[in-house]
Amino acid sequence: MEQNSFNWQLINDNVTLSDRKVLSDFILSGERLTNGPKVKEFERIWSEWLGVKHSVMVNSGASANYISIAIVKELVGEGEVIVPPLGWVSDLSSVVQLGMTPVIVDISLNTLAITAENIKKAITPKTKAIVLVHCLGFNGLTDEIVKIAKDNNLILIEDCCESHGALFKDKKIGTYGDISLFSFYFGHHITTIEGGVVCVNNDKLYDLVKLFRSHGMTREASQELQKEYQLRFPNLNPLFTFAVAGFNMRSTEINAVLGIEQMKRIDYNIQKRTENLYTWINNLDRSKFILDFNHKGSSNFALPLVLQGANRHNLKNICKLLEEEKIEYRLGTAGGGNQALQPYLKKFPHRIEGNLPIVNYIHSNSLYIGNHPELTENQIINLCKKLNNV
Repeated sequence: MEQNSFNWQLINDNVTLSDRKVLSDFILSGERLTNGPKVKEFERIWSEWLGVKHSVMVNSGASANYISIAIVKELVGEGEVIVPPLGWVSDLSSVVQLGMTPVIVDISLNTLAITAENIKKAITPKTKAIVLVHCLGFNGLTDEIVKIAKDNNLILIEDCCESHGALFKDKKIGTYGDISLFSFYFGHHITTIEGGVVCVNNDKLYDLVKLFRSHGMTREASQELQKEYQLRFPNLNPLFTFAVAGFNMRSTEINAVLGIEQMKRIDYNIQKRTENLYTWINNLDRSKFILDFNHKGSSNFALPLVLQGANRHNLKNICKLLEEEKIEYRLGTAGGGNQALQPYLKKFPHRIEGNLPIVNYIHSNSLYIGNHPELTENQIINLCKKLNNV
């Protein structure tokens, strides 16, 4: 079914006419279009909104994944990275492509995130980092996970790409880990068309993020680091000294201009998406659908539909209803379900800790539909009634 033939899409067009006007005015202004002052302005606005010291804008959330794993490898060398089976492909592909070994552990049915218990079982002397994915807007953090990372000297990476503004305790997620990642792909809480950001509170990590974003060039880093490399390598041109084997993952001024404009309504978008989630949960039949999500502090990305065990044979009928109603959906929830089943992973060394019963259940018995601020309460309630009657 074509995207524009849906009555209820995964996301409505979230680049408004006023956004397009701002973009066209900027393009016609003759200002620089490559990474420059507008990118820095967006980074400042995002850091202030999130509550972190440093943010570095990149060209996608997936690029943010790759930079985070490159930093782990640079700081502590090759080894194992504990990862979830539910998330996006780049949560694992970044690990294997950079020569690290993913160790896949199961998730919680309440948060859709990996659990402290499963993380502890997977830790070995080779473990270097933990990637915690906050799926579909639910917070996956616990005090115990934070403590495990600290006690074992592991780098904690928070992937918040689907969960802008979600809270753990009194702070936004993305402020607890050593490194946090966000995506601004079309359909997320805000969009820069393509884009993402890497957030840190540590100055050394900040330099590394900027280095890996832009070819490893020292001129991207702090004055202190630039001077250090000039003293160590006096025979090199300071403008073309490459401290790490970096990437080109820079954003553009165009993406940043859109991001700055969209930040004006991010809090409203989060509020509406959260209200939609509560309408969804409160009107579905708990005898047919699993609804006991830990939704405290959530910032919903999509409306999850997980069938109860006795009702799971109805998935085909659920899909048929959604297709008849012209409602777009995705099977398996985030990233298509269990990444451990994907063919690319068979080509790389990896380890699966345990049997993954929860993510396998999610993979086979769930889907999600779109959640966006334009949805009305009646729309959601009416669909819930139909789903309850399948």
